[in-house]
Amino acid sequence: MVGTPAANDISSVFSQALEQINNVKKEIAKVIIGQEDVVDQTLITLLAGGHVLLIGVPGLAKTLLVETMAGILGLSSNRVQCTPDLMPTDILGSEVLEEDVRGNRSFRFIRGPIFTQLLMADEINRASPRTQSALLQAMQEKEVSISGQPHPLPKPFHVLATQNPIEQEGTYPLPEAQLDRFLMQVNVDYPTIEAEREIVLQTTTNEMPEISRVMEAQDLVNIQCLVRDMPVGEGVVDIIVKLVRSLRPGEDACEHVNEYVTWAPGPRGSQGLMLAVRARALLEGRSAPIEEDVFALAAPVLRHRMALNFKARSHGMELDTLIDEVAKKL
Repeated sequence: MVGTPAANDISSVFSQALEQINNVKKEIAKVIIGQEDVVDQTLITLLAGGHVLLIGVPGLAKTLLVETMAGILGLSSNRVQCTPDLMPTDILGSEVLEEDVRGNRSFRFIRGPIFTQLLMADEINRASPRTQSALLQAMQEKEVSISGQPHPLPKPFHVLATQNPIEQEGTYPLPEAQLDRFLMQVNVDYPTIEAEREIVLQTTTNEMPEISRVMEAQDLVNIQCLVRDMPVGEGVVDIIVKLVRSLRPGEDACEHVNEYVTWAPGPRGSQGLMLAVRARALLEGRSAPIEEDVFALAAPVLRHRMALNFKARSHGMELDTLIDEVAKKL
């Protein structure tokens, strides 16, 4: 059956987007060995237009992944090394008083490193709460306000933050409002023995892999629009809403949720999961998400929007285990 012109246009756009995404993954694989789930989840976050928090011990190529993606996707990028003495103006920018040749004085805004398309905030939990809060408006509203004047950020705008889970001295845990701005929390684990062997062989020579830019910033924006236009079946919508609501303590929650959970995902968790499953469907070459997408991304999207009490930790309960337990009962 021959499709209508509109259907043919949609099919062409979908095929082009899928080809670009596959090329991106091929280029990333030249540099990042193993860590397929981490790469996929980070890429899904960008395709969905969100921000990602990468958590893992040092030396797992978190910074390299961010730098590689910026080059392949054709995005401008800046890196901020977060430290306790980092000030909000070090990220946002500041106004300076200038005097012209006639003696007239005026303020000029000097943009900070946040005015980029991909901002890497390295070890974000080492920044003070005041500096962390400076990112809140930028991550949600895609603009910053200086002296009451809004300054829009480039499009697209993404924050890819890293966090070291083992060094807690001199750190400031991210508040719930800050964590909720991240679409996903991606846990970066140690590589497999095969991957680590390949890492050792490939990274200790004078030959460095060359990557190619396969997309431009506007291509990513177009794909993000395609993701938002993707249809979602009623069954998938129901599972997303039921899952998120089942993780909130109350009458509808299971026994372990009421027993162990102190705070739970809000509506932004449902919104994030909806965007993420659409992006995963596109990544997998499908024109619509399925239930498997919801179960695969439930933990990365929801784990940082929840907290367990002391009783849960004393019983050895982990967030991912609880989320998986609730999902299986749907």
